[in-house]
Amino acid sequence: MGVPLYIVDAFTAVPFAGNPAAVCLLASPQPAAWMQQVAREMQLSETAFVVPATDGFALRWFTPAVEVSLCGHATLASAHVLWETGRLAPAAPARFHTRSGLLTAVRRDDGWIELDFPTRPPVPTDPPAGLLAALGVEPLYVGRNQDDYLIVVPEEATVRGLTPDVARLRQLPARGVIVSAPAAPPYDFVSRFFAPAVGIAEDPVTGSAHCCLAPYWAERLGRNPLRAYQASPRGGTLEVEWRGARVALRGEAVTVLRGELLAR
Repeated sequence: MGVPLYIVDAFTAVPFAGNPAAVCLLASPQPAAWMQQVAREMQLSETAFVVPATDGFALRWFTPAVEVSLCGHATLASAHVLWETGRLAPAAPARFHTRSGLLTAVRRDDGWIELDFPTRPPVPTDPPAGLLAALGVEPLYVGRNQDDYLIVVPEEATVRGLTPDVARLRQLPARGVIVSAPAAPPYDFVSRFFAPAVGIAEDPVTGSAHCCLAPYWAERLGRNPLRAYQASPRGGTLEVEWRGARVALRGEAVTVLRGELLAR
């Protein structure tokens, strides 16, 4: 019997937008090498592997190149699949045991899903050699958290028009690079995320990057919650709320494929 496999577009209400994630529903834990092979086969920014566990589910995420410690869109996709397939009751929260601790998801009546994630605020830093040249921007702010660099620029148009040197970004000592700017209504800020070092030239919509963006923009703009748009070619919308040590990430999701993974 095959492994149930789903592809879900996350942080969108319409198919073929947002960020697609593969979700594999496993009956028992599988070797990391096998999960990495599956992720490489899927060729999506992340593939999630969900296993029943005491008081919830174990959850791991793999890009086509590496396992990652935190992923927002594939967590949202996993929760969506668990509710959609009846593995979780509509009112039951999804509890995920991960490399980043316990993450929870709550389904909201209007179709949105709320994720409870750790805050990962940036601290000001000097840009490493080659970063600004690779992006071709003059920043207002350069910061860094444990995962990524954050580059803030003055204009939304600059973010939307970026054509970075991906090969140069791949050499940086970080998971990825977030570029962000204040936005025109109905959004508070826009961003894009580049992570060639982990096999993703540009991630369409990045939940974990908003663990950095939410505290930065809440302090900078003086309001909370905030509405965000990730301006990749696919695009995606999030609502974010900074809650001190935690961040609420809200988004929609739509299933675009159901099937079975036959190779074991």
